[in-house]
Amino acid sequence: MDSAMVMAGPDILWHRRALIGAMASLAVLPTIPVDADARAHADPFALGVASGDPGADGFVLWTRLVGAQLEPLQAAAIVVRYEIATDAAFRGIVRTGRGLAHPERAHAVHVEVIGLPAGRPYWYRFHALGATSPVGRAVTVPRVADRLRLAVTSCQHWEQARFGVYRDIVAAEPDLVLQLGDYIYEQSYPDVPRVRDFGALEPRDLEGYRRRHALYKTDPDLQAAHRACPWVVTWDDHEVLNDYAGLANREGLPPALFAARRAAAYQAYFEHMPIRPSLWRGRREARLYRAVDWADLASLSVLDTRQYRSSPPCAAPNVARNVRLKDCAEAAAPARTIMGDAQERWLSNRLAGEMRPWTIVAQQVFFAPLWLDGAHRSTFSDQWDGYAANRNRVLHAMTRPAVRNPIVLSGDVHSFWVNDLDGPSGSAIGTEIVTSALAAASPPVGRFGDIDRNNPHVRFYDVEQAGWAKLDFDRQKLSVDMRMIVDRVDAGSAIRSLGKFTTQSGSRRMERG
Repeated sequence: MDSAMVMAGPDILWHRRALIGAMASLAVLPTIPVDADARAHADPFALGVASGDPGADGFVLWTRLVGAQLEPLQAAAIVVRYEIATDAAFRGIVRTGRGLAHPERAHAVHVEVIGLPAGRPYWYRFHALGATSPVGRAVTVPRVADRLRLAVTSCQHWEQARFGVYRDIVAAEPDLVLQLGDYIYEQSYPDVPRVRDFGALEPRDLEGYRRRHALYKTDPDLQAAHRACPWVVTWDDHEVLNDYAGLANREGLPPALFAARRAAAYQAYFEHMPIRPSLWRGRREARLYRAVDWADLASLSVLDTRQYRSSPPCAAPNVARNVRLKDCAEAAAPARTIMGDAQERWLSNRLAGEMRPWTIVAQQVFFAPLWLDGAHRSTFSDQWDGYAANRNRVLHAMTRPAVRNPIVLSGDVHSFWVNDLDGPSGSAIGTEIVTSALAAASPPVGRFGDIDRNNPHVRFYDVEQAGWAKLDFDRQKLSVDMRMIVDRVDAGSAIRSLGKFTTQSGSRRMERG
């Protein structure tokens, strides 16, 4: 198993590129691969296991082997075995495989499984260095579905809160956890109370980002949530550097210099996430946008609104910071993009060919207009307001007859929102649901101005509470439960509903209750 990819079919088929990559890697490695039955001095599976990006016939399995104190293993390549079963006790094993995990990928393992029956759960585990991993649960997507439950999360700062909220998520038994970015934070905030420390400086290179991801993966509640069900993830800014846009950055570094830091952060992200390696290996640039559809019930388009952005409007060259804009005509320039041309075409084609009753667009930052004044002259630069023409094109694509119920899911702003999405005619065509931070500080009081007066399309907001959003889809209705964390220090023991909302298929508006 190449550390990047294994394709596992009915006869344990190996993807040609993975095999060539493994052979090429072995050709330059000076030592013999370590056998799976060799013994480790510490638990090599200390970072846990995960599954993700399920399809009708398979899914991705992930783990990463580490040494004592999470140090990289001093081995050229390590043989890893995996098993997939129809039960948690592994009495019915339906798939096995083995391969190599390489040091150039931090001994990360991605198994891309295909050829399994649709619509059922599976359990998996890994074996390496004389140890067996924890057991995780994966699923294949059904061909026909009458329901889907999503747990939508965003923004989890290690130092500001423990992750006990994941106990509430696991108890809800979601089909998928949808993580909308800021899975890690690169920065400490000295003026915000901490409950634990990073214990390291801000990451700036591959080793630093690997260590930050590994630290996060040691949290027992986060590990349990990854074991419980598949995850679908996308990044925002803190996986690299706060507020970056393309190659523009808050430090004003030259693009070539920042590109090296961004590439290191991207590599570490992919090494630690259950994302299909066929999406990102062998490409000139890491591709994260993709489709993870749920049967015939919901299309799920997962976007990347960081990598392809135009530089921020009305800003100095190479500088990207989320600032308040006023009378910035550049923000509405037609050529400006938050998605990039290729991703925008991809989404447009997806919307044009929609066949499912629910159309979900999962992305990172506030999508609806968020006016900071009554004259509608002031906005924030880092949101879709800084790329208004791109937003208008997406909204126009959502008015196509094939798109019956468009739902945009967002995070980033550490607060809960429900917003009408107004089409070209001014009437609501869909809804944006914004989940709050799972574990991070709330925004400063007054940050968003007089929300009610300035933004009549905002149907609900709470800018003080942290938490997550539970979404239940069926054929006729979407129900949303905003889950509020009462005690951020021990979030698992104090969570309650902040507000519940529903929309009927075809209504295009959310209602309270």
